[in-house]
Amino acid sequence: MATKTLERSGEKLADSAEKLQDSSERIEDSADRRTRLAADRTVFAAERTYAAWVRTGLVALASGVGAKKLLGGILPEWLIVLNGSVLVVFSAFCFVAAVWRQIDPSPPPPQPDAKRLPPVLLIVLNGFLAIVSIAALFGIWFGRTGE
Repeated sequence: MATKTLERSGEKLADSAEKLQDSSERIEDSADRRTRLAADRTVFAAERTYAAWVRTGLVALASGVGAKKLLGGILPEWLIVLNGSVLVVFSAFCFVAAVWRQIDPSPPPPQPDAKRLPPVLLIVLNGFLAIVSIAALFGIWFGRTGE
């Protein structure tokens, strides 16, 4: 009788060990998946930050060009040029900062499943936008005020 009880205890112990092993594997798989999902969220957050920098740059560019046209006859010429210049220079800064933040996102996350935007595409696109900002700056400096 004692041997049967001892055998049953041994079987229960083996079953418990097997269940514990399965449970720990599921927890480990779950933790790995959560880590990969967190890395994906980091990639998407970086893309949202990139989009915010570009959006801010485009608004500053439009505001700088619009200030030149809309404020003519209301404010002195030097103040219009200064205002438009500051806004357009800020837009160029935003375009450069967007690429810098996207290419160098600081601490490296775990390997994400989500694909990152190609850095060459970002550099070309934002380089073009920065050139447009510089052209707008020359337009503000040497163009006519909307009088």
